[in-house]
Amino acid sequence: MLTKDELPECPVATTVQLIGNKWKLLIIRNLLTGPQRFTEIIKTIPGISKKVLTDNLRALEGDGLVEREIFAEVPPKVVYSLSQLGKTLQPILDAMRDWGIDYKNNL
Repeated sequence: MLTKDELPECPVATTVQLIGNKWKLLIIRNLLTGPQRFTEIIKTIPGISKKVLTDNLRALEGDGLVEREIFAEVPPKVVYSLSQLGKTLQPILDAMRDWGIDYKNNL
């Protein structure tokens, strides 16, 4: 997780730095529907590799946007969910969805 001093001055640049790649946005989109296991996430994001999903989940967790819960079972069960902070991204993704719909409808 970056400190305040390490984040860009511009608030838009900060947001882009935290969620600005397509994989992170799609992971957050999925987790807005509720907690999911790794295999559930990977099935719904075509083209993402296990390594890339793992790296992005770790980055989102490190930035405080995603939480990981490990259940002591055999085999181990891990569930990912948005943190309270991560849930505050809902309006941003809703606006992106609405804009995408409008764009497609106006082509």
